[in-house]
Parts: sequence; structure tokens; C-alpha cells
Amino acid sequence: MEGKKGTVCVTGGAGYIGSWLIMRLLERGYSVRTTVRSNPEFKKDLSHLTSLPGASESLKIFNADLNKPETFIAPIEGCDGVFHTAHPVDFERIEADDATIKMAVQGTLGILKLCLNSKTVKRVVYTSSISAIMYNKSGLTVLDENTWTDVDFCRTAKLPGSSYCIPKTLAEQAALNFAQETGLEVVTIVPSLVVGPFICPHFPSSNHLALSLIMGNRERYKYLTRPQMVHIDDVVSGHIYLLECPDVEGRYICSAVHTTFLQLVKFLSVRYPEFRLPPLDLTKEMEEVKPVELSSKKLLDLGYSYKYGIEEMFDGAIKSCKEKGFLQS
Repeated sequence: MEGKKGTVCVTGGAGYIGSWLIMRLLERGYSVRTTVRSNPEFKKDLSHLTSLPGASESLKIFNADLNKPETFIAPIEGCDGVFHTAHPVDFERIEADDATIKMAVQGTLGILKLCLNSKTVKRVVYTSSISAIMYNKSGLTVLDENTWTDVDFCRTAKLPGSSYCIPKTLAEQAALNFAQETGLEVVTIVPSLVVGPFICPHFPSSNHLALSLIMGNRERYKYLTRPQMVHIDDVVSGHIYLLECPDVEGRYICSAVHTTFLQLVKFLSVRYPEFRLPPLDLTKEMEEVKPVELSSKKLLDLGYSYKYGIEEMFDGAIKSCKEKGFLQS
């Protein structure tokens, strides 16, 4: 997409990626429409969006529900591009229930149909996840866009996190199939664990996982056996890059850092000595898992480049957590 910055829609704008994406889009001169899920039980705090520079002139907020695709008609109408970041999240449940899968898949397809019918939307960027790649029995040590999570394997093995990875995998596959069948331009970005500062009022689940070693949460850091990470600003820049780049197609992995659990513990121990971390002898069992690497070659070959490393990821995440009262030294 070239020329004057136009109007774009960001679904799930109250979330971690969505809110940071809105901030950067406003800075770049886009007019932004965003959707947030209404909840009758409490009034959602949207001040992190309404207080952004340029928001009063260039940001409109709509209530929408993935179970009701028609609620997305108004925010999508007349837009040049759409970023679909909204997704039902439930990391605690092991098995994905039918309702969550239906909401993720049918909600995504409903939004894509509206984009197709709009006659103005030139491209959709769908936010997928590493969870749509990692869980299979391929045995590969380097994973690329051709690798998919095996949904049947997740169900049979009852893998932790299946309630998230199964709907995410099926929704991304449905989006790409829809694009192939209809000709609508849809590209998917597949970020690894997103770490860094945040403007949303809640504690982002990805940062909660990344900082679980510092916070002593063993139930969470057991999922860090093969840490793959990317800075929030690099993820958001990747979204915008994929919207604006003239020649893109299919999936794009966005992951800047791959390490091991032991290396992560050592890094955190040296950089943040004020925090008490698990003794190294307790991390040996975590090192038994074969390390893997996510390849970002396809994205980098477009001319994209990462700006941030692991230091900026954790510095930013810790700073935001301290400022918002989620973490104390």
C-alpha cells in the first residue's frame, strides 16, 4: 500500500499488541478505528487509548464481539487495511472447547467476509502465534512457515495450552484458505513470545510468562523450555511493514531471539541481580528439551529488520511492570 496514509481498523485494540499498534499507527499518520469487546459487568478502562497523541482527532473506538460479526461492519466500512489482533484467550484450560474454537474461526471468517464485501479493504494482516507452529512431532530443530501445529496431536496428548494453540492454528488456517478461495489479500504474522513495555492497564499474559522466572512462578516458567522472543515494537513494526509492503503472501514468522532455559536464567541473574531466581541446579530438567529455532528468513528477505534484543525486551517489560505496580524489586 503506497501513497497518503489512509484509514485502518485494528480489532482487539484494548490488548497488548493492539494498543501498541494503534499508538504507532497514529504516529505514522493513519486514521484508526479500533474495536473493543464490551462487557456489561464492568466498564473497560480505555484511557490508554484515548490519551494517545493524535487520538482525539484520528481514533474512533467501537464495541464489537467476535460472536457477532455484524458488529464489525461499522469499524471496517471504508477502511484501506485491517489488522485482526482480537482472539479469545484462555491459557489455563488444557482442552479447547467448541465455543472457543467457533468464536476464533467463525469470528475471523466473519471479519474477512466483511473486508471482502467492503470493496475498500486492500489487505488484512492477521495476528497469529508461535503456538500455531510449535506443537507437532516433526522433530525439526529449525521451524519455518511451512511448519504447522498438529491439532490432532494436541488433542490426543492433552498438551498444556491447547485451549489457545488449537483455536489459533485453526483460525489462521481458515484465514489463509479464505484468501486463497476469494482473492482477498490476507497475510499472517506469527510472533514468538512478545516481551517489552506496555501501555495497556492489565498485565499482558506474554510478559507475565516471560517474567515468571523473576516472579518465582514455576507453573508458568515451566513453559519456557525453548524460549523464542520478540520485542513488542518489532512485532508492531512487522504488522505495519506487512500492510505497506507491495508484494507479500502467506505467513511470516516474527521472532528475534532464540535461547535455552539455562541461558535465560543466567542472563536474568546477571542483568537483574536484585531479583531472586531459581537455583541453577533446579533448571537441569528444563534443559532436556531439544532446543528449536524459529526462522524469520522470509520476513527478513522482504527487507525487514529487528531493532531490539533481549536486553531491551526485559528492561522495558520490567520498567512497565514497576510503573504499574505489578512488580517490586
